[in-house]
Amino acid sequence: MSFPWSYSLLGLVPGLILTVVCAGLVLYTSLIVWEFCLRHPEVKDVSDIGQMLWWNKRWAWWWTASMFLLNNTFIQALHVLVGAMYLNTMTEADTIHACRTVAFAVVVTALSWLGSLPRTFEMLSKLGFGSAFFTFISVFLATVFSGVQGKPAGYPSLGEPSWSAWTPSTTTLVSGMSAFMNMSYTFIGQTTLPSFIAEMREPRDFPKALWACTIAEIVTFSIVGSIIYVYTGEQYMTAPAFGVLTDTYKKVSYSFMVPTIIFVGCLYASVSGRFVFFRMFQDSKHLTEHTIKGWLYWGGVLLVSWIASFIIAEVIPFFSSLLSVMSSLFNCWFGFIFWALAYFRMRNADRKVGLERNRILDYVSVVFNAIIVLIGVLFLTLGTYVSVQGIIDQFEAGTVGGVFTCKSNGL
Repeated sequence: MSFPWSYSLLGLVPGLILTVVCAGLVLYTSLIVWEFCLRHPEVKDVSDIGQMLWWNKRWAWWWTASMFLLNNTFIQALHVLVGAMYLNTMTEADTIHACRTVAFAVVVTALSWLGSLPRTFEMLSKLGFGSAFFTFISVFLATVFSGVQGKPAGYPSLGEPSWSAWTPSTTTLVSGMSAFMNMSYTFIGQTTLPSFIAEMREPRDFPKALWACTIAEIVTFSIVGSIIYVYTGEQYMTAPAFGVLTDTYKKVSYSFMVPTIIFVGCLYASVSGRFVFFRMFQDSKHLTEHTIKGWLYWGGVLLVSWIASFIIAEVIPFFSSLLSVMSSLFNCWFGFIFWALAYFRMRNADRKVGLERNRILDYVSVVFNAIIVLIGVLFLTLGTYVSVQGIIDQFEAGTVGGVFTCKSNGL
């Protein structure tokens, strides 16, 4: 639900073009991941790939693992933040004497910790299907409601809703880059692919699923973003876009997102927990049996990750800016730079054994992957500046009261 907000800053036509560009880049780099995994079946996760890309240095494994765990923790933090926003939205008219936003974040954190305690993916896979279904219902309802409600929430304080086919003159470098990084975050997820490919019965079928998923994403994100933006107008837009709906419509559509708010955070916590836990108790009975020590350590690892997520959500209490920070710090590597480097490593390996490609195609591929590296560097440098400046601007604008604020962050 960040696409309508991104389109309101980029303009409809540039927004749609960048949607396709983002999807295309992720599709291409995902195919590189797939080919790399086929060549190296010993790869189990992104940390193994990181070590191989950096000349099998052990420090590269630890660095990649740290970035991987931080990325997951920031995603958990996003869901703590969105969960607190939901509870504030649903109770906006109620008088709550406690420090409501912090209290709601604690509630979401506690529920998420409990939800991530199961140590197998069997139950999580069932919950994942359910959350995907409810997400579709939520987004579908929000899109329909934006058209049938007549006028957006807040009308007519900012005049008649207006939208632009091209980038508005009010869009700055900070806001425009932030919008682009918000869009890219939704597509980028290559870190999960090595584990997925390793567990496929026939890994060579992966491109079929990838193409289907990419096309579905382009169509869904473009339609939802366009319809909500055009019916709402740029001056009433919020992130996430549930805030543009009038009270009843907002609460109904937002409520269908609750399973996803909880489940996705639990999933990433479980992935991080398994990553750490399996290395703590490798070849130990605590890994395969229900021992008191095993469960205490498992719960402790998850608790540490959720406490860290809670702190991040309270220090960066802005939906769009938190997405931008995640894109600049992690997507630069896991969305772009890593996979361009993987291409160059495979190209060098082919040349050493005498495998030559079409010269023109080879030159084009080299230039294209060099551009992907530059995009990653742009995310890391300019993206980080934009993210930090966006947070500063929002604090100065009084969007929230400050870190660990009691002020409602409801939509």
